Amino acid sequence: KMIPDKAPKEDVFHAGGALKKNAHVPNFENYKELYLKSIENPDEFWGDIAKDFYWKSKHTGQFLDYNFDVTKGEIYIKCMEGATTNICYNVLDRNVYERKLGDKVAFYWEGNEPGDVMKVTYRELLQQVCQFANVLKSQGVKKGDRVSIYMPMVVELVVAMLACVRIGAVHSIVFAGFSAESLCDRILNSQCSLLITADGFYRGDKLINLKVIADDALQKCRDRSFPVQRCIMLKHLSKELSVSPGQLFCVGFTCVCVWFRQVPWNPEVDQCWHSLLSGVSDECEPEWCDSEDPLFILYTSGSTGKPKGVLHTVSGYMLYVATTFKLVFDYQPDDVYWCTADIGWITGHSYITYGPLANGATSVLFEGLPTYPDVSRMWEIVDKYQVTKFYTAPTAIRLLMKYGSEPVQKYNRESLKVLGTVGEPINPEAWQWYYSVVGEKRCPVVDTFWQTETGGHVLTPLPAATPMKPGSATFPFFGVVPAILNESGEELEGPCEGYLVFKQPWPGVMRTVYGNHQRFETTYFKKFPGYYVTGDGCHRDKDGYYWITGRMDDMLNVSGHLLSTAEVESALGEHAAVAEAAVVSRLHPVKGESLYCFVTLTDGVGFNHTLEAELKKQVREKIGAIATPDFIQNAPSLPKTRSGKIMRRVLRKIARNERDLGDLSTLADSSVIEQLFLNRCCETEGVC
Repeated sequence: KMIPDKAPKEDVFHAGGALKKNAHVPNFENYKELYLKSIENPDEFWGDIAKDFYWKSKHTGQFLDYNFDVTKGEIYIKCMEGATTNICYNVLDRNVYERKLGDKVAFYWEGNEPGDVMKVTYRELLQQVCQFANVLKSQGVKKGDRVSIYMPMVVELVVAMLACVRIGAVHSIVFAGFSAESLCDRILNSQCSLLITADGFYRGDKLINLKVIADDALQKCRDRSFPVQRCIMLKHLSKELSVSPGQLFCVGFTCVCVWFRQVPWNPEVDQCWHSLLSGVSDECEPEWCDSEDPLFILYTSGSTGKPKGVLHTVSGYMLYVATTFKLVFDYQPDDVYWCTADIGWITGHSYITYGPLANGATSVLFEGLPTYPDVSRMWEIVDKYQVTKFYTAPTAIRLLMKYGSEPVQKYNRESLKVLGTVGEPINPEAWQWYYSVVGEKRCPVVDTFWQTETGGHVLTPLPAATPMKPGSATFPFFGVVPAILNESGEELEGPCEGYLVFKQPWPGVMRTVYGNHQRFETTYFKKFPGYYVTGDGCHRDKDGYYWITGRMDDMLNVSGHLLSTAEVESALGEHAAVAEAAVVSRLHPVKGESLYCFVTLTDGVGFNHTLEAELKKQVREKIGAIATPDFIQNAPSLPKTRSGKIMRRVLRKIARNERDLGDLSTLADSSVIEQLFLNRCCETEGVC
């Protein structure tokens, strides 16, 4: 029932015959056959895949055990319980020694500046990981300890995360665009014993002084009675050195008394990455971990405003990201793969580090921006490394669309075979441009839907097998059983629209919210007992294709990054001038959604450009640049029901200047509405 008997032939796009010839899943009938096996006999389906990996000890009992129904007890998911393995061993040692891929390039690193490049082979990566794993052990890090990583897109970021998992430590990577406050919150929540960071990096022509932000975060931790005793800093930048007596600075493997723009150094806490590596052995026996031991924590925005620490575990996650990478991108041994995401997000975890390395793939690791130093940068890189599989966000596609086809066509892109999108639903116009201009109508587009919580793709085309509809995530991946529910929790059949849920687990789904299993159950399982609730709306068409329609809760998807309206409201509310704030989404031609904020000011405070700038700065400092509001509107009052609840659907209409407001019978004061429309015109349109 999850997929149609036959794929439609009309109004769809098909992969070319050359791709089908050697594809892992060559046609729709093969997909359907494998899909049915994966949901009817998951033990056999995933058990066959598990044979390709190394296990120190085998699992006992049921391959996948779970309870999704809160009315029947605690929610749990267990995969391969009793088995022991190490994911670092499987993605590095296995490739070097068993598969003889030691000399194969694991990553081509492309820096922010063209010409700033390097490459690392699987053997070199293994040696660097073992060295740094020994460094971590020398710092007292042991199995189960949490380590926070706050780094730019450099090879050492991959080294740090794999070194953690080699010794059984749990990494918590924080996107290097987040603020000191956000970093502090995540360190405190996961009780990290060590922070790994870098001096700084350039994003385009903008300098990000990462160490200063990290130091601010560590001071905030101390202020909250949680002093982090050790911070390891990588020297990444080598420009603009200035003498600063008594401060430690690392150049290559030598420490000297200079520093980059007076970046602070605390000798009681800070240690130099390169100095710590000096003389350290490049051999390190892996820590053998149980299947359900924690692998990593990654924080995602929550509708309550407090980020959730999504916890993934070892074996199930490894199997799932390896399989989704192999099949969704139809990975072949001679491919060069490029995912443009940041490792600070789940896409980077799953489809830059773990998925590609588990398959022995060669990847591009990119530090820069798609528009720097010019808008042809991405296509120049595609040609430079002969990229065959390319994975990016609709935001990037829409941004580059603005510049037309000429910057794309400066480069031939003949190497490309598969294009992918991630982070948000892609609008059909952007899909068509991507398919026609970038891929020249010969590369299938895999429009992948998934979440931090799912670990990997859950709705996605397979390049050779799935007829594509622009804007549709098409059908479920193997082991995934979707359903669409109405508000009453009833499953809908045929063409319909409602809540997207999943009926049973797959190996890579999250196991809990770190330190708060009750929140895990409440967020994902209590609304509709027996189902995992994604929080997204979904439409299923007459051909059985799934179309994601957006968040059903108070969340926004800005440039593919999920943000909580409550978190932004909380940041605004901490300003002394703000009595109350409400945040809604407004459509944006590039970012998909943008933040539109309504603020009610305290008595006697006037709204002006200076205050607006202060409020935007406040949000940036509390959360990060990604959450900076696009619009802030003065709201003398907010539309509320008689019980005092803010009517956000009305605010969304006002933000979009739509006068059809629907039923206002529960509104306490209707005069508020016209005042807000008037203020909107004055402040955003310049017409009063």
